[in-house]
Amino acid sequence: MNARDRDGEGRARSARPRDGLGRPLPYGEPGVERQPEGIVRTPAETVAEAQRLLDAGMPFHAHEVFEDAWKSGPEAEAALWRALAQLAVGLTHAARGNAVGGARLLRRGATALAGPGTGEGAGGGGAYGIDVPGLVRWARELAGRVEAGAAVDAAAESPRLAAPRERPERPELPDPL
Repeated sequence: MNARDRDGEGRARSARPRDGLGRPLPYGEPGVERQPEGIVRTPAETVAEAQRLLDAGMPFHAHEVFEDAWKSGPEAEAALWRALAQLAVGLTHAARGNAVGGARLLRRGATALAGPGTGEGAGGGGAYGIDVPGLVRWARELAGRVEAGAAVDAAAESPRLAAPRERPERPELPDPL
């Protein structure tokens, strides 16, 4: 008899608790709540939730948010969400100490993100305000540091997904004296 854990629909799914980087912990240990699968979000909700998880040092969970977007969204946007998921998994592996896998996935995600189908528009901005050029630079730079042996703290290294907003110039105020 197979005693594998199953989800509500009978699919094999480990019930072991996980840490913040998605690593399995022994049964009975306290873990981090899993990201629910199959949630359909708007693109803005996807970016906001993934950023929250990245900032919390949980790139494995952010990858699951991006995976939901790529699987539930329009086919034309799949390349964008898949590339972002690869960046999150690359950060996950790097933070787990897997330099080879981390660097490889960061570069693969950067290459995919820089390619066609990721929504990069005029002026270098990406679809939904995603900072495509900034993320590509971040991933390639982190991949190089990971290969060189740098330890990675997922929260400290988390990227900013949205492009920085340009601040309107403030007019010079006259000296009050």
